[in-house]
Formats: sequence, C-alpha cells, structure tokens
Amino acid sequence: MKITIACVGKIKEKYLDAGIAEFTKRLTPFCKLETIAINEERMPEDPSPAMKQQVLEKETARLMAIIPENSYVILLDVIGKQISSPELAEKIDSLTLAGNSHITFVIGGAFGYTDALRKRADFALSFSKMTFTHQMIRLLLIEQIYRAFKISRGEKYHW
Repeated sequence: MKITIACVGKIKEKYLDAGIAEFTKRLTPFCKLETIAINEERMPEDPSPAMKQQVLEKETARLMAIIPENSYVILLDVIGKQISSPELAEKIDSLTLAGNSHITFVIGGAFGYTDALRKRADFALSFSKMTFTHQMIRLLLIEQIYRAFKISRGEKYHW
C-alpha cells in the first residue's frame, strides 16, 4: 500500500516535525508513505474576498497537479464525514481489498478547496467540527493512519 499526503505549507514547529517523523517511521512496516507539500500563497494581513478566492484557486490547482492519477483521494474537509478510528481502519482495508493500492489524503490551506477538488475526491473526511492548523492536522492524520494499520492487524495501540 502506498499512501501520499498532498498538503499546503511547510511544517515550521519542531514539536510537530518530531511527531510526524516518529509516526512516519512507525508506518514503515505497513505502507510506503510520501508527503508532498506545496508552498502556501503569500498574501497581505487582511486579504480581500477576491484575494482569498485567487489564493484558493491557485493552491487548489497546484494540489490537483500533485495528486497521482490512479489514486483513491480522501479529502480532509470540515464538511466531510466524521468517522471513528476503527471505521478509518475498515475504510483502508476495504480499499485494499477492492484493489486500490494507492490512497492520497489531501490537506488544504487556510481557505480550503474549490469545488473542482471536492469533485475530484472519492471521499471527504472531517476530523472534527473544530478548526485545526494544516500543520497540526498533518500530525493527527499520520497518527490516525498508523492507528488504522494497528487496528486492522488486531495489535494493541490504545488501552
């Protein structure tokens, strides 16, 4: 199984970088994980609605360009479906059984996605109704992917 995380922005905080590195290492026996990060668009402190839309369109176009063609796409989206950790494990297992050997998780920037990217997605996943930074959600996502593999194998992960 190959998993790609297509995301906006670089990790700037050392504690997040350390957590991501740890869970990436732990995932090595279960899958090949690749993270592809595009740069965030620069904008002024108080952008106009037109500037926000322009940033949204540019970031979305760049994200769509890095999504592998035959990959199953899971979009992390506040309006997506909320599922449990065991349900994520079941989702990954069912995709594998259906012959999907590549899953791409997409994490957008500050303004989310355009409808074009929502249409490209095969599944929209919401971690919560709360808002997280895209750097923080990257760590949470990698941890949940690791947890899903542990659950699928019946191994203890959480007491």
